[in-house]
Amino acid sequence: CAIIAKRRGYPLSERATFAQACKAFLDALPSLLLVFIVMGGILGGIFTATEASAIAVVYTFILSVLIYREVKWRDLPKLILESVVTTSIVLLLIGFSVGMSWAMTNADIPYMISDALMGISDNPLIILLLINIVLLIVGIFMDMTPAVLIFTPIFLPIAQELRMDPVHFGIMMVANLCIGLLTPPVGSALFVGCSISGVKIQHLIKPLLPFYAALLVALMMITYIPQISLFIPQLLGLM
Repeated sequence: CAIIAKRRGYPLSERATFAQACKAFLDALPSLLLVFIVMGGILGGIFTATEASAIAVVYTFILSVLIYREVKWRDLPKLILESVVTTSIVLLLIGFSVGMSWAMTNADIPYMISDALMGISDNPLIILLLINIVLLIVGIFMDMTPAVLIFTPIFLPIAQELRMDPVHFGIMMVANLCIGLLTPPVGSALFVGCSISGVKIQHLIKPLLPFYAALLVALMMITYIPQISLFIPQLLGLM
């Protein structure tokens, strides 16, 4: 980001004083608590990840209306309508990807891919690279949830044969499919960002290319350096 900002000549903002930084932190504190509420509730078994998203919406609504007062009650109908339009786009994309995943499963394509991978090489580095390539292609056309449900039972046994830690494999797979959320034609996060900003998707792809490259480098590091994924779980005694 710093390199791109310098190349494009983005202006520097004025350096905040200590007093301004403290004031900004205190102003942001109610919003920062959202992270602890969501993560604490999930890790503590109080609610599921899906329920956490609903709780986050309610909490941010309370902050916007009652604490920060940036949203008025009369603004709600317009905000709800905009949310419905954005959500409809995402759900439509997910619906198409689920249909595609059903067709792939019926055609035994995932198992054909697995057999092909094992037949190409017995080198762990090559197999992991091929798994990443397959998941990157899958992520372009399929939403993350059906992709995880379909390909985890297929690729996890392969990873275990390579003596790869399941946590490491899971983080690699999620990091891989997250890139798919930012790539058309089924990049749901990309479409949400375009809907909110009002930028057409065709105008956004070229500026994103350097970031795609950075994400691919990060994915390779996650894949081939296990401690990036395992350091925190080991530090917390979870493994």
